[in-house]
Amino acid sequence: MARILIVDDAETQIQPIIQILERHGHEVITAPDGESGVQSARENKPDLVFMDIVMPGLNGFQATRQITHDPETKDIPVVLISTKDQETDKVWGSRQGAKAFLVKPITEEVLLKTLADHLPG
Repeated sequence: MARILIVDDAETQIQPIIQILERHGHEVITAPDGESGVQSARENKPDLVFMDIVMPGLNGFQATRQITHDPETKDIPVVLISTKDQETDKVWGSRQGAKAFLVKPITEEVLLKTLADHLPG
């Protein structure tokens, strides 16, 4: 199936997402912050990135911009995930190159539909 990179500094927040993805046969890679997430995207070339917004150092908006503007990783879809549900965050995320914006907690149905909508091929 797909290789998915999850970039999030809250281990407890991402465990349910990891479990859903692995149960459906996907390979999951994680990164604890934006900087290592950008590096992991370059090294691992995942099929899709789930990116948290609020993280220490490089935040999710900055990391998304780096991934979507880098010739090596620009074709990897980035989906922002956050507990914040502000319209301005959604618009700003889209301007950074994010393909979608999900609000935590994410249901299995929403997660799988988002994957289907944004995975290549």
